[in-house]
Amino acid sequence: MSILIDETTPVILQGFTGDKATFHAKEMIAYGTRVVGGVTPGKGGQTHLDRPVFNTVKEAVKATGATASLAFVPPAFAADSLMEAADAGLKLVCTITDGIPAQDMIRVKRYLMRYPKDRRTLLVGPNCAGIISAGKAMLGIMPGHIYRRGNVGIVSRSGTLGYEAAAQMNALGIGQTTSVGIGGDPINGSSFLDHLMLFEQDPETAAVVMIGEIGGPQEAEAAQWVKQHMTKPVVGYVAGLTAPKGRRMGHAGAIISVLGDSAAEKAEIMRSYGLAVAPSASELGSTVAEVLRRMPGRRTLA
Repeated sequence: MSILIDETTPVILQGFTGDKATFHAKEMIAYGTRVVGGVTPGKGGQTHLDRPVFNTVKEAVKATGATASLAFVPPAFAADSLMEAADAGLKLVCTITDGIPAQDMIRVKRYLMRYPKDRRTLLVGPNCAGIISAGKAMLGIMPGHIYRRGNVGIVSRSGTLGYEAAAQMNALGIGQTTSVGIGGDPINGSSFLDHLMLFEQDPETAAVVMIGEIGGPQEAEAAQWVKQHMTKPVVGYVAGLTAPKGRRMGHAGAIISVLGDSAAEKAEIMRSYGLAVAPSASELGSTVAEVLRRMPGRRTLA
């Protein structure tokens, strides 16, 4: 199995006819993703990549039965597009867009709360690499060839470290179920905890890699939940061990501000809750291999 998406998931792209969306839609289709159309206001009725284009998400959902979307919408219009997707009844929306104002994301999250939990859209991102269920479907911008089917889940704030973890595991013969990039922005649509819950329920996921960054309480909250509720081992890593306090780091705007925000503090919190913490980014794969080796009766290879 996989979480969030598989080869049967009908997907649309918001901002479908733009150059970035076009490039990545081609990659997604080649990977096996079931792309059924897209949305570009003002271009409804046309076709693009041999698929229909609609003016609104609601029209696209009605005509195609889509349940998920990938949003390539500029920052100034991204919030409206995400709320439109929620109103159309999409179960999953992933937004790649970088630079969405935090105030807009607060408004989006508040807007999503108006729907009951069983009908609420799950938002992944923004400023993320997306989602890939290895060998099945891709909803994002990651290089699909570095993933292979297996039994380890990945959830990461950093897109590139998510790629690195997959590449290192593959070199050791360890594959993945699903990899999720939740994005590094201060306000994101879904958290580590949301996806750890899904991995815990997935019968094919034997272990999970959780890759965090400096700034914010997400990693500590997730580690506490792992200790209390998760039956599967979790390998943790926090980027930014040498980042100085008070300095904004990287395009995600990560910043160490209070106790527990630094990489070292977060890593220690993870250890205190029983997570196996990789000593460095270059040892993500070997740490996963060691954790799987200790699991009696588990298949560790793809």
